[in-house]
Amino acid sequence: MNSEPTNRGATAVQETDPPAPKPGRRAGHYWVAVLAALTVAALIVSGILPRIQASKNLRRETQEMAVPTVTVVQPRRSAAAPEVVLPANVQAFIDAPIYARTNGYLKQWYVDIGAHVKAGQLLAEIDTPEVNQQLRQARADLNTAEANLNLSRITAERYQDLLKTDSVSKQDADNAAGDYAAKQAIVRSAEANVKRLEELQSFQKIYAPFTGVITARNTDIGALIDSGASGGQRTEMFHIAQPDRLRVYVNVPEAYSQAAKPGLTADLTLAEFPGRRFQGKLVRTANAIDTNTRTLLVEIDVDNPTGTLLSGAYAEVHLKLPGAASSLILPVNALLFRSEGLRVATVPDGQHVVLKPVTLGHDFGNEVEVVAGLNGDDTAILSPPDSIVSGQTVRIVQTSSSGAPQ
Repeated sequence: MNSEPTNRGATAVQETDPPAPKPGRRAGHYWVAVLAALTVAALIVSGILPRIQASKNLRRETQEMAVPTVTVVQPRRSAAAPEVVLPANVQAFIDAPIYARTNGYLKQWYVDIGAHVKAGQLLAEIDTPEVNQQLRQARADLNTAEANLNLSRITAERYQDLLKTDSVSKQDADNAAGDYAAKQAIVRSAEANVKRLEELQSFQKIYAPFTGVITARNTDIGALIDSGASGGQRTEMFHIAQPDRLRVYVNVPEAYSQAAKPGLTADLTLAEFPGRRFQGKLVRTANAIDTNTRTLLVEIDVDNPTGTLLSGAYAEVHLKLPGAASSLILPVNALLFRSEGLRVATVPDGQHVVLKPVTLGHDFGNEVEVVAGLNGDDTAILSPPDSIVSGQTVRIVQTSSSGAPQ
C-alpha cells in the first residue's frame, strides 16, 4: 500500500520538467542570427565600398590631371642646298670719324652730308685764339733764348782767348763754356715748343684723310670745338666713309665653319633690289668660334664702284659652300630660351621629357634651322611650358609633321 503513493509522486515530478527542444527548431534560430549578421555586414559594406571607390577614382583623376598634355612635332629634314643664306651687315671698306686736334670755335665748314670729297680736301676751319697767343709767346721766348745764347757764346769765346794769356782762371773759362751749353739747350727747347704750337695751329684746318663720302656733319659755325686733350668731351666734327668697296660681315654657324674658306663666292641680295645679285668673295675669317653665338665671323668684300649699295644696309648673303649638308627644320614655338642656353624639349620614349641643347642656323620666321643637337627621330614638344624639366612625365597628343594637332 505504501508503494503506490511513492509512484504517483515520481510520476508528478516527471510531469513538471520542461520538454527538451527539438533539433530543427535550434537550427532555425542559428540561421536567423547568421542572416541578420549578413544583413548588417551588407549594409556596412554597401556604405563603405562606394566611398573607397570614389576616393580611388578621385586620386586617379588627380594624378591624371597632374600630368601635362602636350602636342609634339617631328622635325622636318630640309633638302641639301648648294648654298646657305645668312643675314649680314654691309659696311664701308674704310669708315672713320673726324675729330678736332685743337681747341677753339668753328670758323667755317665747306662740305655737308653726301658730299664726295678727295683725300686732302679742306673740310672746315677752326678759330683758335688761345693757340695763336701761345704761339706768339713761344716765339718771343725763342727770341729771348737766342739773344741769351748769342751773349753766352761771345762770353765763352772771350774767356777762351783770355785763358791763353792766363788773364782769367781756368774755372771762369769753364763756367762760361757751361753757360753757353745751357743756353743752347734752352734755345732748342724753345724751338721745340714753337714747333709744337705751329703744328697745333695747323690743325685749325680740317682735311679729308681719304677719298670718300661725308656721311655725317656734327657741328656748325660758332660751335665750341674740344680736342679732349684737357679731359673734356671730344667733338666729332664729320664722319667719312669710302663706299667704292664694301665689307660684309657674316656670322656663319659652326656646322658650316669648316666649309667657309677664303676664296669662296658669295652673292648679296637686298630687299631694295629684288631679283638682283651683287657678287662678292670671302676674303678672310676670324679663325675662331664665338663662344656666345657658336658662329664663325667671316668677311666678304664686294666692289661698289658706282655707289649703288649703301653702307649700313641689311643684306642676305648666299654662300656657296661645298658639300652643304641637309639640316632639320623646326617651328619656332618648339624652342625654350633658358639661362643655360637654347633648349628643345623632346619625348624620346613617349612619356618622359628630355631637354636637348641645340644650335640654330637660319631663321625663316615661323621656322628655324637646327644644325646641331637633334636627329631626325626626335619628337619635339610644341609650346612647352617654362617650368618643364628633364624627366617630367607628359601625355602626348599626336600631331602632324607641320606641327598642327590632328
